[in-house]
Amino acid sequence: MQYRTFGRTGWRVSDIGYGLWGMSGWTGSDDRQSTASLQQAADAGCNFFDSAWGYGSGKSDQLLGQLVHSNPGKGLCAASKIPPKNFRWPASASYKYADVFSPEHVFRFANLIRKNLSADTIDLLQFHVWDDTWTDDPDFRNTVEKLKADGLIRAFGLSLNRWEPWNGMKAIHTGLVDAVQVIYNIFDQAPEDELFSLCRERNIGVIARVPLDEGSLGGNMTVNTKFPEGDWRGRYFSRENLGPTIERVERLKKMVPEGMTLPEMAIRFVLSHPVVSTTIVGMRKPENVASNVSSSDKGPLPTGLIAELRKHRWDRKPAEWSD
Repeated sequence: MQYRTFGRTGWRVSDIGYGLWGMSGWTGSDDRQSTASLQQAADAGCNFFDSAWGYGSGKSDQLLGQLVHSNPGKGLCAASKIPPKNFRWPASASYKYADVFSPEHVFRFANLIRKNLSADTIDLLQFHVWDDTWTDDPDFRNTVEKLKADGLIRAFGLSLNRWEPWNGMKAIHTGLVDAVQVIYNIFDQAPEDELFSLCRERNIGVIARVPLDEGSLGGNMTVNTKFPEGDWRGRYFSRENLGPTIERVERLKKMVPEGMTLPEMAIRFVLSHPVVSTTIVGMRKPENVASNVSSSDKGPLPTGLIAELRKHRWDRKPAEWSD
């Protein structure tokens, strides 16, 4: 496992992180399998784990807390997120800051997350949505500064809206933000335009999420793929999105070098960018943990392959099905 510095925090984090959403937000999850996979990842050197209260109403936080306390000597970093008070994703300028992250709401959920993690201090606490129109609200600064002053958190971050990597740059300029979480993968390359250079300049930790495009870059989906009722992926891979996605994935499959898999190529593409601190991969099954973690030691992709993959950039705008 390779490690990178997590921005100005100075933490050394595994470049392959662990995203816990699939353990509580997707169908087919099994707690025993999830616990075993988490431990397998920790044993393999993964030390960055990303959860959220919204993943099963705190269930993922509990699983993460159990893992951290079972591995006291491994220096595991626990990250979580506060849900928006109005429970609306994505954020919108039409919502008032007070209706999304009022101080009372933030501190209530910070304490609930601390309880589920069985931790006095949360390593990284993030707002699960963000809109830059809220940046100048005095409660934003007051809340973040108090969370740190009271010792409730070590670092603060923002999880940026899907396909809006620019919508958080104003907040970064306040000096309050230690890390940003943003969608970045072979299709979604827009963070390279402006966000990554700002993060480099301000020494901000970058968590690249959705490296496998919610699963499509795992290479196993087809145009006939169906998800169970209630599974969020069924909404994301709607009729409007599934067909065009699979068409693009099939073209990518033809580019995979011999001896490499599509998911390995996708993960290594993300890790080839030096601004990325860690990429969080959902990996509920032991075999997925083994294959994803192994990508760390294989290093960046060849420059020629990266150049070809850049041609597969797919700029999209938020839609009702992409929340």
